[in-house]
Amino acid sequence: MLSKKMEKALNEQINKEMYSSYLYLSMVAYFESLNLPGFSQWMRVQTQEELFHGMKIYDHINQRGGRVVLKAIDAPVTEWASPLAAFEAAYDHEKFITNSINKLVDLARTEHDHATDIFLQWYVTEQIEEEMNADTISRQLKLAGESPNALLMLDRELGARVFTMPAQTGQA
Repeated sequence: MLSKKMEKALNEQINKEMYSSYLYLSMVAYFESLNLPGFSQWMRVQTQEELFHGMKIYDHINQRGGRVVLKAIDAPVTEWASPLAAFEAAYDHEKFITNSINKLVDLARTEHDHATDIFLQWYVTEQIEEEMNADTISRQLKLAGESPNALLMLDRELGARVFTMPAQTGQA
């Protein structure tokens, strides 16, 4: 059974994950407005991943006898100065989420909630990949500079990304 403190913190994390999905969906719209379908596709996949992350926590709360309480999702930013600025914002956001996950792990350990601690390790590992992906693309965009050819090549590469349902490990 989840402690009330852990339940509340996990519900807050669901909200953060849903906001992440909404933020990346906003980036989909931004990239579509720039006629960059590959960037848009990459962010569509990111949107789906974040929704999956939120639902995974949702299921964990229910499996542990807790109560999911959904709250309003804040409106995301809708404009960025450039594709680079959008990916830098994504990278900053992923660092924020990593910090939030780390605090959840700390809380699970303080609450002696071993099941949630184990469950959250999947997110700890996932956040390494999330940060790395956003940082890598940011750095590639910096290398591309003002080259439209490089931007279009990167757009083509990013368009190949597809959503793959992550393995169901770490379930309580």
